[in-house]
Amino acid sequence: MPEPATPRSPASPPPGDATRLLRAALHEVSTVIVGQDHMVERTLIALIAQGHCLLEGVPGVAKTLAVSTLATVTGGTFTRIQFTPDLVPSDIVGTRIYHPSTEQFDVELGPVFANFVLADEINRAPAKVQSSLLEVMAERQVSLGGTTHPLPDPFIVIATQNPVESEGVYPLPEAQRDRFLMKVVVPHPRAHEEMEILRRMSTRPPRPQRVLDPLTLKELQADAEAVQVHQLIADYVVRVIMATREPESYGLPELRRVIDVGASPRATLGLVAAARALALIRGRDYVLPDDVRLLARDVISHRLILTFDALADGITTDQVVDRILAAVPPPRVIWDEPAGPDAATATR
Repeated sequence: MPEPATPRSPASPPPGDATRLLRAALHEVSTVIVGQDHMVERTLIALIAQGHCLLEGVPGVAKTLAVSTLATVTGGTFTRIQFTPDLVPSDIVGTRIYHPSTEQFDVELGPVFANFVLADEINRAPAKVQSSLLEVMAERQVSLGGTTHPLPDPFIVIATQNPVESEGVYPLPEAQRDRFLMKVVVPHPRAHEEMEILRRMSTRPPRPQRVLDPLTLKELQADAEAVQVHQLIADYVVRVIMATREPESYGLPELRRVIDVGASPRATLGLVAAARALALIRGRDYVLPDDVRLLARDVISHRLILTFDALADGITTDQVVDRILAAVPPPRVIWDEPAGPDAATATR
């Protein structure tokens, strides 16, 4: 439950080592990945917030390279699973194999048993494979033959999907999309970034150095959980999410014909967790309304289901989230209020 705490003044010192380590990790990843700062930062936020991340972009925009580089920088184990239409659940989570010599079944654990699991082109696998990931993503464990096997800690699933191909792909089930903390759209690089990619990669590609380790990652996750969330910030998050379900109650009656299904409670929890991680990266031990607004698209958009009329009109979920953010007022932060019986609170 969010803690009612007053934000500190901007002059207060930052949390310190946690922020320094996170910024060092981002800098090390940027020595390899050019121009995708948004994707890299959001992926690190998902890791620190103990969530999962869905990357959507055309081929060749460094989605896979970014994930493998982040795994190297953070010192975690990494596996890449290429999703195909003929994939079966045992190819992912593992299976039991009978050995006639011992007359016993042995468990062969699948590739999901790693700190970083890259589900490449996740929308190419059928529904039964997607459902096999639900327990992995939600419970961080795998059940085989009546035995539960916990996954490594920390653990994150980062999936990629190609938005321009329609042949041989399957839409992700709504229940699985909801398991992803964030969905990040990865664009093409700009001209000057393309030139830098050519300069770095055409000769000897740079190799990232390890900055963190799994134990330090767990400590950073604990630091993020300790970031303070004022009660009014929590109220703002709830109002934004509720506006996706009851838009007419928040002055948005026109969205009733646009939104078929609003965001789930996972969006509320995820938006707070992601805002805490972003605040830690920014050097604060408290969340600001801007943290919530910056992450709202990434956390909410993929959870919304629009009506057929909205899709026919070309309305996107990002446009819906932007409309909600414009209509739902955030709390106003005031620093250094004078002390006294009539003094206002630090956040209104």
